[in-house]
Amino acid sequence: MTDESFEIKLQPMEGGGWVATHEDVTQREKLSASLAQQKEQLDAAMDNMGQGLAMFDADQRIVVCNRRYAEIYGLAPEQVKPGTTIRQLLEHRYAQGAFGKVDFESFARDWIAQFSKAETRIQEVADGRVISIVRRPMPNGGLVSMTEDITERHRSEAKILHMARHDVLTDLPNRVHLGERLEKALANVKEGEPLALHFIDLDHFKTANDTLGHAVGDKVLQAVGNRLRQMAKDGEIVARLGGDEFAVVQVQINGQEVVSLAQALIATISEPYDIDGHQIIVGASIGIALAPADGDTPDQLLRNADLALYRAKEDGRGGYHFFERGLDQRMQKRHALEADLRNAVTHGQFELHYQPLVSVNTTEIVGAEALIRWRHPEHGAVPPTDFIPLAEETGLIIPIGEWVIRQACATAAKWPSQVKVAVNLSTVQFRKPGLVQTVTNALAAAQLAPHRLELEITESLLLEASESVIASLHQLRSLGVRIALDDFGTGYSSVGYLQRFPFDKIKIDRSFIEHITTTESSSDIVRAMVTMARALKMSVTAEGVETGAQLVAVRDNGCTEAQGYLFSPPRPVEDIARLFSPAAEACGHAA
Repeated sequence: MTDESFEIKLQPMEGGGWVATHEDVTQREKLSASLAQQKEQLDAAMDNMGQGLAMFDADQRIVVCNRRYAEIYGLAPEQVKPGTTIRQLLEHRYAQGAFGKVDFESFARDWIAQFSKAETRIQEVADGRVISIVRRPMPNGGLVSMTEDITERHRSEAKILHMARHDVLTDLPNRVHLGERLEKALANVKEGEPLALHFIDLDHFKTANDTLGHAVGDKVLQAVGNRLRQMAKDGEIVARLGGDEFAVVQVQINGQEVVSLAQALIATISEPYDIDGHQIIVGASIGIALAPADGDTPDQLLRNADLALYRAKEDGRGGYHFFERGLDQRMQKRHALEADLRNAVTHGQFELHYQPLVSVNTTEIVGAEALIRWRHPEHGAVPPTDFIPLAEETGLIIPIGEWVIRQACATAAKWPSQVKVAVNLSTVQFRKPGLVQTVTNALAAAQLAPHRLELEITESLLLEASESVIASLHQLRSLGVRIALDDFGTGYSSVGYLQRFPFDKIKIDRSFIEHITTTESSSDIVRAMVTMARALKMSVTAEGVETGAQLVAVRDNGCTEAQGYLFSPPRPVEDIARLFSPAAEACGHAA
């Protein structure tokens, strides 16, 4: 038995009979079977393609079309069978509403006229899907059309593009997108449509962020972004530049409109925020640059608005400032000062001076306040008012503050045992972990008794009133360190705050002492402060005592200590010991 196949044909003969012929058709049948198998495989491949495929002949009729092509266009299999014309396809799709309200005859005529041309395009169809169409003509006059549904890919690409140009947290345009839109807006400036760029920095945000956590801080930023978005008018641009910085671009403006918007932005941002059970208050400072006067490029406008913002913060925050010529020079000086300050930290250019604290009853020295001084190698003495705010803003106050604590403790260890040393702490130092350990290490290294160290904080710390701050104060006090409230009466203090914080002393600000002998109200205020302090078991120091009459007045009003130029200005460390009595100096080290 073989695999060969034969075809037998019978043909009649003249006169009767038949002639039989045999033909070996084995190869022909094998070829036919192979072709059938290939067709089956091709049909399967076409029907399982991710793209739609349709082939048209020179008469614009379908030769072959796969299932995906019909699915993409929402057509039934019988609507795309071989022989179907392009016009019939258009009629089916028009009936579905794919082309909207158009005149079909003219639409179909134009469409068919362009069909045989090579084309690659992206098209959004009526149901919102996005498809890619590639058409290529064939040598015989026909055409191959490849169609792909790229909706998801298109959405992903659009999302990636959106994320690249928008802030993830607030979904506002980011700095890159702001630059792009500013570029377009500035093109209109040349046609007489000026604009204003408001550069916004949040006041006190870092305090809330550090004390309540970044999760709460993020929600504050989102709330600020929502408020700015709601305030924006048509044509105005709102963006988040990063951190706690935002921008608003105001178009087609006049001077008063710019001021009104700046004031409205500050007022709106400053309204309280209720976040996770916390009522949070942040403010805003704004720098304003106008185009074309202050710049005709996005970078120039942003830079000048930033300079104006820095001036607004210098002026006390919570306000706005327009860019002025000369601010650039001021900023360059600031950057130079910051660089010098970093160098001063590295190379030990600081020193401490000490101003005595005396008993108002005996006028004996009971302590001294450590005051930092910076000896710049080129510019000489740099006032603390120039570099302390910069140190706090840049975070350099942390290493500087640690050095002050260590140095003050080491120096006080050489003084008489009854003399204490006072050190000022910045609110920034409380925001960073490790303050308690820094104090502990300094006391141990100097072998100084904790009760001889007095740490002074300002009333601005009371604004934070966080549990971490309170915990730090209690930890310091548990070491035996004394806690004093400096510049009392000038800020936000209240009896409630004083009861909550473990203060040992309040220091009455010099502004009250200055007029204590000339105005009855100043004397009454000092007396009231002393009465309150005594009720809370706190001692009282009067700052800024410069005359004998003032000394008598603060003594009569119940103050226990005094500090001021009447006794001594701040002195270098080598001079302060001379103010102690010889007998006291002989005591040497004391723990």
